[in-house]
Amino acid sequence: MNTLKEVPVGQSAHVIKLHGEGAIKRRIMDMGITKGVEVYVRKVAPLGDPIEITVRGYELSLRKADAEMVEVQ
Repeated sequence: MNTLKEVPVGQSAHVIKLHGEGAIKRRIMDMGITKGVEVYVRKVAPLGDPIEITVRGYELSLRKADAEMVEVQ
């Protein structure tokens, strides 16, 4: 299983599935990260947290813990 956390900078990926439950999963979906959407990894902070991605035409910063819950291809 590949997660959003493992996608290198400058690469795009398609979301296959969201893991997690309840409020955490709802928060990720509210940010626009849903099944089938394409995400582009723009930057990663020097210590690896957070990750800046482009999704649905806007930039979003995401914690590594949240990025691990997003399965991509």
